Amino acid sequence: MLILQVLQWGPCHGYALSKVIRTNSGEILKVDTGSLYPALHRLEHKGWIAAEWKVSELGPRLRVYRLTKSGRKQLVVERCRWSQLTEAIEGILNPAKQESGS
Repeated sequence: MLILQVLQWGPCHGYALSKVIRTNSGEILKVDTGSLYPALHRLEHKGWIAAEWKVSELGPRLRVYRLTKSGRKQLVVERCRWSQLTEAIEGILNPAKQESGS
């Protein structure tokens, strides 16, 4: 979900994705390359993201990822699941709050 969310803001390469996640989470979430690149490959295989090689300003080629139309739809699904999960956890952590809302 986080990768799809970041790519919704625009195409970027793997290191930039990792940096955005780390920075926007206040340095709490740190995605290492051993986790990031396999996840990118899975998302690409599912058709949720697409990638192409581009030349960087520094010379070496970079694999730049972008969100596809089906990836945008999947992001909506993932955000809904996340909302349900956080509500469920909140219900366990604060059961009195759940009871008073009924």
